Amino acid sequence: MIKHFLFILCIFAGLYPPCARAAERPWDTGWRFHPGDVPGAQAAAFADADWRAIQLPHDWGIEGKTNPDEPAAGGGGFFPTGIGWYRKIFTAASSWGGKLVWIEFDGVYRHSEVWINGISLGVRPNGFVPFRYEISAHLAFDHPNVIAVRVDNSAQPNSRYYTGSGINRHVRLRIVDPLHFEPDSLVVVTDQLSAESARLTVNATLVNSMERGASATVQVHLTDHQGHPAGTASDTRLLDAGASRPFALELSVAKPHAWSPDTPALYTASFELISEGKLIERADIPVGLRTIRVSSATGFELNGTPLKLLGGNVHDDNGPLGTAAFDRAEERRAELLKASGFNAVRTAHNPPAPAFLAACDRLGLLVIDEAFDGWKKKKLAQDYSRDFDVWWQRDLDAMILRDRNHPSVVMWDIGNEPYERGSPSGAIIAHSLADRARMLDPSRPVTAAINGLGKTRPWSGVDPVMAALDVAGYNYELAHHTDDHARLPGRVMMVSESYQTDIFADRAVVHDAPYVIGDFVWSAMDYLGEAGIGRVFPPDEPVRPHWEGSHFPWHGAATGDIDLTGFRKPGSHYRAIVWDRGEKLYAAVRMPTADGRPWNVSLWAPPPLLASWTWPGDENRELAVEVFSGHEAVRLYLNEQLIGEQPTGEATEFKAVFRVSYARGILRAVGIDRGHETETFQLETAGRPTRLRLTADRTLVQAGGEDLSFLTLEVLDATGQTVPDATNAIEYTVSGPAKIAAIGSADLMSTETYRANPRHAFRGRSLLVIRTGVATGDITVTATSPRLSSATAQLHSVP
Repeated sequence: MIKHFLFILCIFAGLYPPCARAAERPWDTGWRFHPGDVPGAQAAAFADADWRAIQLPHDWGIEGKTNPDEPAAGGGGFFPTGIGWYRKIFTAASSWGGKLVWIEFDGVYRHSEVWINGISLGVRPNGFVPFRYEISAHLAFDHPNVIAVRVDNSAQPNSRYYTGSGINRHVRLRIVDPLHFEPDSLVVVTDQLSAESARLTVNATLVNSMERGASATVQVHLTDHQGHPAGTASDTRLLDAGASRPFALELSVAKPHAWSPDTPALYTASFELISEGKLIERADIPVGLRTIRVSSATGFELNGTPLKLLGGNVHDDNGPLGTAAFDRAEERRAELLKASGFNAVRTAHNPPAPAFLAACDRLGLLVIDEAFDGWKKKKLAQDYSRDFDVWWQRDLDAMILRDRNHPSVVMWDIGNEPYERGSPSGAIIAHSLADRARMLDPSRPVTAAINGLGKTRPWSGVDPVMAALDVAGYNYELAHHTDDHARLPGRVMMVSESYQTDIFADRAVVHDAPYVIGDFVWSAMDYLGEAGIGRVFPPDEPVRPHWEGSHFPWHGAATGDIDLTGFRKPGSHYRAIVWDRGEKLYAAVRMPTADGRPWNVSLWAPPPLLASWTWPGDENRELAVEVFSGHEAVRLYLNEQLIGEQPTGEATEFKAVFRVSYARGILRAVGIDRGHETETFQLETAGRPTRLRLTADRTLVQAGGEDLSFLTLEVLDATGQTVPDATNAIEYTVSGPAKIAAIGSADLMSTETYRANPRHAFRGRSLLVIRTGVATGDITVTATSPRLSSATAQLHSVP
């Protein structure tokens, strides 16, 4: 009791934070940036006063204009790449003397080299993995220190999708005593879980960098989401000078709150390192109590209960913000996925930013954490294949060691469509990667996303690679599932990528076959790069694959359930109805072509739909109206005149199509159950644009330069309805301690930059992203456009 009293007293006295909490310091402020190569910029005495002052995270690519001649080409969205430099001047506190100091990067794209005071600390080719350098021995205490970072993303093309360029994730400083927890060594694993109790294994590794031995105690205190004690464990060991030693403790929890997508309960495991009666270090780890098991008989089991994965693939970018990994942007992306009906997500094709996984933990999204887009054989001239042999183990380790405490992460994915998938060398690589993943974390299954071998080689040629996996990921190859199950009845399968056109077909297979555990659509959200995938072509233009030729001015992928600014498309609602995710009725219109002939579409792009009954110039023209329904039948009315009634449900793939002669007014779909009208969905013709509306997702934001508010701009008619064909140019102004971070449009053919102001609306909407400043205070955001009434939103920045 006395020990705990002293601990609490020291917290309030401010004695423990320097050794515990302040062991990790955000380090995103005070940086300067210069585009282009600058010989000698690593030198401490280099003059950088005229460089641009910035606060991380930072992606310089998204700030630029798309250009058809950019070497990143369509894969990189035609955005600029190249070389850039960052510098930060700082003073080492005297309290750092005798301690170990690391600088930690969550990710730098791409091929970074870091210096301190002109001394190179190392290079890291991979732009998606975390890394750290110890700088203790190079610190100066009598004059300022300089960190310099050179980012070289000039070797192009090196990615099939937009990666951004720069220090686009967080940086922090970690300061610890010579006796300390080894970074990334704190791990909590749920070994057994029931309604009555849980048994956890808690691991930590201590390092003694002193020149003398030391006795060390590791204490772990588990508290639930309300702060109530839930369990404790401790152990004391003697560490020799210069030694490291693992600790393994067992901890029991009574009446545990299991973590799941429906109840994402989080505990906190507080690790304390105590020596000679003093608290040396403390670290808090969010913990979700949950178990995972996969088998062909019962599929994917979470906490002992079978669960189907309704998933989507996401890339790394945050739309208008590029790949700058603001915590709020990562959180919003997870919120959008959850609200759209997904319970799982695959991070294609790289480890995500830590804030995304933290948000998935809180919200209850299951994550397949993917390491690589390919292995040793190159897909592009300058891609990761050049670095694979030397770096794969360190990069895979970095992902797993960082992410293994996230309850949301339920599988490790070791690669996407590797070109070696049908060769003996591919099987060797697959087994090496999978074995390494299981060694670092035996608690999760290992998967990979595998596609076919073309028309001349049988699908069974991928069996040796699949044999290395616990879950076989099928990219667009689900048609083989019946034959494969007969041939290999123990194989657990997953649709790691599926076409937008296969929503119902894949649901039927996943629903009926226990050995197929889920479906991950390509893609959950539109994204930057891979320009032109998902586009549709007019009747007189044949479909051209996105990998053939240039699709400029397209700079992104239109394959998502959700558009680039975060709005759901009609297909997202259809998916939610098919999978019974809480929606039962939705209607949209097939966008008509100029001459009435059908669109030319690809497997990634069904005919385009728009939830609109505003089609000026198409009066009396017959339009196709698709009604998605989980009801027994639907009726369609136009201006209260019955157009018709059709049955809906599984037999009709939860869809009815009506042909309607367009006339202004109200189009109303009605769900019918047992002969009664039970639900209504309507579309109404909009009038002329008259005014603007701004709506913020959050009006209270945190000062400090890291927080964001996302504001939806709508062009409205006199009745307050969004005008779906409005393209007005909107200008934005901000007063108070904030600035515009980006202005987003869902138009992937727009050549306006994401920093252009004014910027045109697309289908009556835009997205404005506001970034807080250092100070607190009131923020006023105003949107104006000629001949339209302006709109204002009030935000407040708090400490």
